[in-house]
Amino acid sequence: MEFELTEEQRDIKKAAKEFAEGEFDRELARELEQKHEFPWEIWRKACELGFIGIHFPEEFGGGGYGIFENVLVVEEFCRVDSGIGIALSLSDFASEVILRFGTKEQKEKYLIPLTQGKAISAGGFTEPDHGSDITLMSTQAVKEGDEFVINGTKTFITNGVIADYVVVLCQTDFDASPTYRGQSTIVVEKGTPGFEATEVGEKMGIKMTSTAELSFRDVRVPAGNLVGEENRGFYQVLEFFDESRIEIAAQAVGIAQGAYERALQYAKERTQFGRKIAEFQAIQLKLAEMATDLEAAEQLVHYAAWLKQNDKPCHQQSAMAKLFASEAAATVCDKAARVLASYGFAMEYPVQRHLRDIRFTLIGGGTSEILKLIIAKGLST
Repeated sequence: MEFELTEEQRDIKKAAKEFAEGEFDRELARELEQKHEFPWEIWRKACELGFIGIHFPEEFGGGGYGIFENVLVVEEFCRVDSGIGIALSLSDFASEVILRFGTKEQKEKYLIPLTQGKAISAGGFTEPDHGSDITLMSTQAVKEGDEFVINGTKTFITNGVIADYVVVLCQTDFDASPTYRGQSTIVVEKGTPGFEATEVGEKMGIKMTSTAELSFRDVRVPAGNLVGEENRGFYQVLEFFDESRIEIAAQAVGIAQGAYERALQYAKERTQFGRKIAEFQAIQLKLAEMATDLEAAEQLVHYAAWLKQNDKPCHQQSAMAKLFASEAAATVCDKAARVLASYGFAMEYPVQRHLRDIRFTLIGGGTSEILKLIIAKGLST
């Protein structure tokens, strides 16, 4: 593994940084958050420049790069603005299930619009009664002729209301033992009769991103909407989680980097008792701890991304990266707010939003407790 980025990767990182700094207007971000509105215009521009779906093959509208390059984009977007960065980086959420397991026709139909700024995707995995336990699915899909009839409920679904389609994990074999061996992933398009999406309500953070409850009442979809092999959905989603956890970990690194940079700049400018507060040892220690946590988190995330991109086992490393990066980032954001003191508490300054939005990375893709169980299980096998 090379520890230095290639020239092409440095160019991608620079382009993402310049785009974000030029487009993620601070006042616009505040307005979008207050209105709970997705950054549509910025998203379309990001699609036009090839940032969304950069890890898709060119034949399906992408940039022909991999998860590592996507991580670089995600980090830069979230560094500049946590809310806009998360919203944009999750706009193609769960499409990787189709990318990895779908037919060529499905990839052309569902992936290309994501990169063209014409569609948003979502993944319907979490259920009200099961939460992190995807081994049990109450949502059922019964095959009738050349259709699947879906009934059930999903909750806390990212992009739920604005998504043009959802990749839904359903129980399709009711005699399977264990039950997860009878799960399948099926694409349900927006507007399909019986399918409804409703916002879950007020959230602490990521307010530009829709979070919804999905209900399926005798929803009929073509059998051709089945992704990959029937009854292999659980394994497909597990593989997707390895990738999505790395992306969420990259969000955490970017958000924390942005908070740290704002705290560092403030410390160099703020004068108290006749000195810049960056000269006080108490502040220096905080900044040193933040910088160290960030360096460690980024290295772990990049390593996990490199493993995944090179088709090497990364189940453990993706869980470790997401666990450490999100926990470290939450600590960094808290310390950044402490450096800014009252200004870190003020809504007009972005650090408070970094502090609120970082909470998503502690939950999305698996809580820290679930990740620890995954890591521990891997250690004993």
